[in-house]
Parts: sequence; structure tokens; C-alpha cells
Amino acid sequence: MRFIACTHAAHAAAILDIFNDAIVNSTALYDYARRAPESMAGWFEAKRAGAFPVIGAAAEDGQLLGFASYGTFRAWPAYKYTVEHSVYVHREHRGKGVGLALMRRLIDAATEQQYHVMVGGIDLANTGSIALHDRLGFVHAGTIRQAGFKFGRWLDLAFYQKVLAGPSDPVDG
Repeated sequence: MRFIACTHAAHAAAILDIFNDAIVNSTALYDYARRAPESMAGWFEAKRAGAFPVIGAAAEDGQLLGFASYGTFRAWPAYKYTVEHSVYVHREHRGKGVGLALMRRLIDAATEQQYHVMVGGIDLANTGSIALHDRLGFVHAGTIRQAGFKFGRWLDLAFYQKVLAGPSDPVDG
């Protein structure tokens, strides 16, 4: 496995496949409908505009095994040192350490970019993702009960956070 910086041209289709599998088959994304290929242009542009990484894990043959990224947590200026992250692993490669490796790289990137807090919103029933976050030192910061509705049931959204070292010199404004 090697790590790559994902680009729209090279990886949008593979990322879209992973997203759409999560939408259709899980509560990892509180979305109902498969995303269209055109949606990836805006997704990648938002990552570029915010200088947010899209880190991929690729097999030796180039197949994308999974990806991780982060973005704006909330739109108000005082949240500028906090990011919300996500990590998705292709269904055929889950449970093999791909998510752990991607998250370690993502934490390193957030630390390098001088962020202070990483937040992950995780469906409370997603015990695999919760265990991964626990292993990486994230702590449960709260749960919003019945925050979503999918597959005919209410979903509880748990928030996990990790406090990072940065920034070295935080400023208002």
C-alpha cells in the first residue's frame, strides 16, 4: 500500500464509487441518493480552495483502497482551527488496516497545517469506526440522538474529537 494525493482527474471515479457504496449500503453517510459524477468537481474544488488534503491509499496496481480528508467544521471564523474529517475504505479492503493508516496520515496533515481539533461525526452503530477513533486517541464528545433517519430507522450521531498541538500562535480574526 502506498499513499497518494488524490486528484479529480485520476481518482474522482474511484472516490465516487466508494461514496456511493457507503450511501446505498451503510449509515456511514446520512445521504439517500447516489451522487452523480458531476458532484465530484465541486467536492474537489472545495478541498482545493480550503487547502484540505485528500489522501488516498493505493494498491501496487493503482487501485484506490480508500481515502481520507477533512474540511470546514463550521462556517464561522472562530472555528478556523477545527476541521471535520472523514475516512472511507473500499468494501473489499475493510478490516485490513487501511483506515488506520489513512487516519494516521490525516492526523499528521492536520498537525502540519496547524489545526487544533479534528472532529468526526460517526453513526453510533458504526462500532468499527468508533473503535478506530478510540485507537487513535479520539474521545467521545457527545451524541445527538435521532439526528438522522435512514433505512426506516432513527440514527444517532456521535461526535469524536482529537485535540492536536497546533497552532503554535493562534490569533483572533
